[in-house]
Amino acid sequence: MNLNEMLLVRSNNKCELCSSADSLSIYQVSHAKYKDEHSCMMICPKCLAQIEKKEMLDQKHWSCLTTSMWSEIDGIQIVSWRMLNRLREESWAAESLELMYLDEEKTTWAKADGDHENDGSVELHKDSNGQILQDGDTIVLTKSLDVKGSTLNAKMGTVVKNIKLVADNLEQIEGKIEGQLIVILTKYVRKQN
Repeated sequence: MNLNEMLLVRSNNKCELCSSADSLSIYQVSHAKYKDEHSCMMICPKCLAQIEKKEMLDQKHWSCLTTSMWSEIDGIQIVSWRMLNRLREESWAAESLELMYLDEEKTTWAKADGDHENDGSVELHKDSNGQILQDGDTIVLTKSLDVKGSTLNAKMGTVVKNIKLVADNLEQIEGKIEGQLIVILTKYVRKQN
């Protein structure tokens, strides 16, 4: 039995955090020594997006942590601890953290990503109006832009389809204009609905 089959059986075809049955995928907990059934779990898209900070935290959704924190699976305990820390401003999450016990090795693993020191806020790519941008969105330029290193001038009102977010810079996206891939500042774009 391969890892995917093993995890599906163990999880009963449900997200091992929130019990959703939507589009499950394998998630390997960051900083794990090995990719095995102890460091991986089946997870739904909503949990994944919020764990990876691609979506704002939905505090009601994460009430599931009060159950998943008691799992016997190391990876599930680690993710539960990390998410409870991100939600620690909520009284239920703080109380759950006080009840939760991780041995020294698991505590070191849980703290390895440093996320426990941050609050639950998530920084996302946003357009000039504050709308959240995602990979594949279509945007409109709100200002004419000269493209550095090129004779191309992107006119205000130009539509750019299928954008890509620049992972390490929240103020930049990538898109093709006249067949040329360019970096565009988010403050000069508006998401097209």
